[in-house]
Amino acid sequence: MQVQELSVNELRAALEEGRPLTVLDVRPTAQRAEWAIPDSRHVDAYDELWRGESAALCEAAGRLPRDRPVVAVCAMGRTSLIAAEILQQLGFDAYSLAGGMTAWSEAWNTATATFPGDPAVTVVQVRRTGKGCLSYVVGSGSEAVVIDPSVDAGVYLHVAGEHGWRIVAVLDTHVHADHVSRARALAQQAGAALYLPPQNRVTFEFQPLEDGSPVRFGGSTLRAVQTAGHTTESMSYVVNDQAVFTGDTLFLQSVGRPDLVAPGDEPTRRARMLFRSLKDRLAALPGSMQVFPCHTSEPVPFDGVVHAARLDRVLAGIPLLALDEEPFVQAVLERIPPTPPNHVQIVRINEGKSPMPADMRPLEAGANRCAVSR
Repeated sequence: MQVQELSVNELRAALEEGRPLTVLDVRPTAQRAEWAIPDSRHVDAYDELWRGESAALCEAAGRLPRDRPVVAVCAMGRTSLIAAEILQQLGFDAYSLAGGMTAWSEAWNTATATFPGDPAVTVVQVRRTGKGCLSYVVGSGSEAVVIDPSVDAGVYLHVAGEHGWRIVAVLDTHVHADHVSRARALAQQAGAALYLPPQNRVTFEFQPLEDGSPVRFGGSTLRAVQTAGHTTESMSYVVNDQAVFTGDTLFLQSVGRPDLVAPGDEPTRRARMLFRSLKDRLAALPGSMQVFPCHTSEPVPFDGVVHAARLDRVLAGIPLLALDEEPFVQAVLERIPPTPPNHVQIVRINEGKSPMPADMRPLEAGANRCAVSR
């Protein structure tokens, strides 16, 4: 029997709807450690499968429930075909994920947040489940703004349409290095204004949003707060003193790395900027604000739970932020993770200096590495 393939959208819809199925990851352990589909099971069977040895998979199959389909997953969608065929022979209703984890890079889900103190504002968090990229559709009245879009523009148009919102502004918090920004494409398709922090890096037209500048939408106001450090132009965005969208400056358990596309002593200079942004700018905001970062380091489950937390609790929970400036700078520089793959090419695309490829999946595949190690 020929193995059937599931597309990313088919698997995404099944997981979002909570249909009973088992995702079986057959990649090597090192690849699995980088990123994975939430709640998937794992057996390191890559080498055995390509040698024609099914014993490892047979052993794993004995621990799988037989009352539901099994979707085999690998890096590119080839090894999983072999795995699915063996599973079929063992009596399972088995499928292979077309394109593997490279294709899964574009999968997404959503979660929604509201604020008891300001019912006019709704935040829809759009999450790339594998990469951990987080972006936002923030609605008020009949209008919305989109912050750090990282999946296809049509996703944001769909989310806005479901809520009866018209997208009037699209914003990036900085020039991204781990994924290709969809901000330009979305602004064009939505007929919306494109805002970026002031800088001389990009070659395309945009509206610069200075520190303290407002963007009004519906009955709400977004305000820019300069938070340089991850990049020199990095900006955070505050909405109605209820939420702060921190980009790659502040995550829920760590802070942004200051070294990407930063030659010489630039990482040290940026680390000092990061310290001041965290201590002087973000710490000065009301602690009750909800922090909405641009990334999480873990695969995002299909649970509908927003990845966010109170600002005061986030700041208190990161040991680095208890340090003075010099120890902070030293600790940040000592905890730099490996550089994201293809980050130089991605930056050039986001600066408008290289064309956007027709297929961005190979370019963006893999987890993000924008936070310093804890």
